[in-house]
Amino acid sequence: MSPDRMPTLLHQAEAAARAIPPAFPLDATVAVNPFLGQTGQDLPHAAARLARVAGVRITRARADYAALIAAGKITDDNLADALAAHDLPHATADLARLKADLSTQTAAPQAAPTVADLAAVATGTDWPAVIARSFGLWAAGHFDRGQALWTPAPGMGAFAAWRAWASHDLSPEIAGLAGFCAHVAAAPDTAERAILRATEALDLTDGATATAFHRLLVDLGGWSQHARWLLWQAELSGATDATLTDLLAIRLIWEEALLAHAPQIAADWADVATMHASPVTPTPEQVTDAVLQTAAERAHQHGLAIALQGAKAKGPRPALQAAFCIDVRSEVFRRALEAQGADIETIGFAGFFGLPLAHKPQGTDLAQAHLPVLLQPAMTSCSHDAQTEQATRISARAVRAWGRFRQAAVSSFAFVEAAGPAYGAKLVKDALALGAGKTVADPAPRLEVPLTAAQKVATAATVLRAMSLTEGHARLVLLLGHGAQVANNPHESAYHCGACAGQTGEISARLLAGLLNDPETRAGLPAQGITLADDVLFVAGLHDTTTDRITLYADTAAPDHVADIAQARKWLDAAGGVARAERALRLPGATAQTVMARALNWAEVRPEWGLAGCAAFVAAPRGATAGVDLGGRAFLHSYDWRADADFATLELIITAPVVVASWISLQYYGSTVAPDVFGGGNKLIHNVVGGVGVVQGNGGVLRPGLPWQTVHDGEKLAHDPLRLSVLIEAPQEAISAVLEKHPPVRALFDNGWMHLFALREGRMAGRYHPGLIWADCGPAGDVTASGREPASARVA
Repeated sequence: MSPDRMPTLLHQAEAAARAIPPAFPLDATVAVNPFLGQTGQDLPHAAARLARVAGVRITRARADYAALIAAGKITDDNLADALAAHDLPHATADLARLKADLSTQTAAPQAAPTVADLAAVATGTDWPAVIARSFGLWAAGHFDRGQALWTPAPGMGAFAAWRAWASHDLSPEIAGLAGFCAHVAAAPDTAERAILRATEALDLTDGATATAFHRLLVDLGGWSQHARWLLWQAELSGATDATLTDLLAIRLIWEEALLAHAPQIAADWADVATMHASPVTPTPEQVTDAVLQTAAERAHQHGLAIALQGAKAKGPRPALQAAFCIDVRSEVFRRALEAQGADIETIGFAGFFGLPLAHKPQGTDLAQAHLPVLLQPAMTSCSHDAQTEQATRISARAVRAWGRFRQAAVSSFAFVEAAGPAYGAKLVKDALALGAGKTVADPAPRLEVPLTAAQKVATAATVLRAMSLTEGHARLVLLLGHGAQVANNPHESAYHCGACAGQTGEISARLLAGLLNDPETRAGLPAQGITLADDVLFVAGLHDTTTDRITLYADTAAPDHVADIAQARKWLDAAGGVARAERALRLPGATAQTVMARALNWAEVRPEWGLAGCAAFVAAPRGATAGVDLGGRAFLHSYDWRADADFATLELIITAPVVVASWISLQYYGSTVAPDVFGGGNKLIHNVVGGVGVVQGNGGVLRPGLPWQTVHDGEKLAHDPLRLSVLIEAPQEAISAVLEKHPPVRALFDNGWMHLFALREGRMAGRYHPGLIWADCGPAGDVTASGREPASARVA
């Protein structure tokens, strides 16, 4: 071995790790951009890399674009604009050639074969399946988060734990890989040395390891993404984690063993290694597909420009203000609520309401993050109640003990014999949604370390400014977090609030309402330039996005607002009916009357559509979008740049909510266009593994991403895979200054993973182009003239 290669190989291993997106566990699932490791490249180059390492196409089939063009949904103008936006050498030269290419369906890409793939062809044994099953069985136990009754080699690192397991696992040898246990036992005792030895045995040059390593990590499916999450979590606290490097070493040991097992594939493998050493360059077909994808996005942007025809003036003091999460599902309810009266105003803000919380629910000391995963908690709250806490904990322990008794190796058989008939009755009740009562809310949350008076004022002022809610308050202001009531759904947390790290949003809303009603806060806000009238009351609530019911919490006594709250409940109930009727039109087999029942149906694979359809993010005063039907496809963030003196709120919006929205958009995009790699598979055959994720059937690789039923209605796509269009009402110079300050965020726009527009008085006024360049938009959002930006448009 050549130890001099070690730094280079470890650097390449690190790069391969960074090319893998994290997958969050089921108890706190949040959307993740599956192309997180490719955002430094544009779409054609990412397509070329992912074709090599994953064998996927990351745009739609040509026939889909052709159908959109035939239906008039993509116009010749959209195609011409898209052509002008792509300056790559292989870009189709003209519109006629581009349209002619539509009839040429390209073959599905094939990933570079692994040694296991080649050995499978040579020997007739499905080695990739053997690896998936063997490795998956070990990983399910090693990464278990409390589901299993026993975990192999607890406390050991992944590489050491796997060696201890694999050196005694006879399944590979039974499959025909003689001597594998001895091969594992003789492997180097560290992952780094194992990577070095295997790389040299496989004759991989330094230039080949970049995509060869990436290919092997992709081969491990969601297990490598879970390991990437472990690294993500460690780095949030300033530490690191070597699990992903360990998994790469494990997979390389398999390759090393299979090459020795099937020497007849040596020449074929040498060709693959040479291919890995070649540059990753997009093909003309991949560039053409990227142009077609851009054209589809231009068509959507054209529709947005037509819909947004100027800001509506703000009226007198409203009777009710309701702040919702920016989640696209809130857009439907906000329209329905505002339609109940001209004196109702809604607000959009990230659902954690600006509070960086970790929360301990009643009955546990385990703190759950309730803030965007890009941030670290700075406050800890709890819902512990002295009168009920002990009883809650005893009940929880009893439930856990009963569950373990039912699952234990011996008692499980006796349990089935004795209790099976009773559980049959329970299954019938669950199937018919009988006996499903309302969930009892935890006691009002409180901060474990109370804020001082000065901290209360500073926190409240910061949040109110970020919400653009510093003046003109209604007598009653609702702060509405959101969650989703579903049954028998391992991906339940994915329906909850992404800004609350996959938890429901009422904790943040209740704490903020209490803070804003606090007399100490009220007394100190005038010194911050914010005055809340004495008659202003903040009330927290929870929007159930599956049933469109709103729960309000009576955490603060409000004898003077009884009539206001009663009227608000009537408006909310009426708006819920309107929202259910609109959403029912999209849900297969649903009516306005049956939407709520889907939340209780444990056999329902589509209780709601989640964020399917998301395509735009608008940060502007509500007047820019009030009365506009955006179809539940837009994230709506309230923002008034005139009240943002130093553009600190603008910076926060662009670097946090916009990035989170892009993750959501791209997760839906990836799960739609490349479901085999970035999708969660078929809900009907899911099995939960370790509390970490799901597999299809009884084993194999972990399936990250969204299940197919989340983006497809059984006949056609329910999600239109478009990269997010971000519309911000602010001076272009201010937006550019934020991007220049944050290169990773700028890269998302420069490389086309999001589109950016500046609004002016509620209309699309400028389109952003790579390099901090702006071009004026026409009345329908199109770039003026040829689409090429004048040098004078560049922001200094």
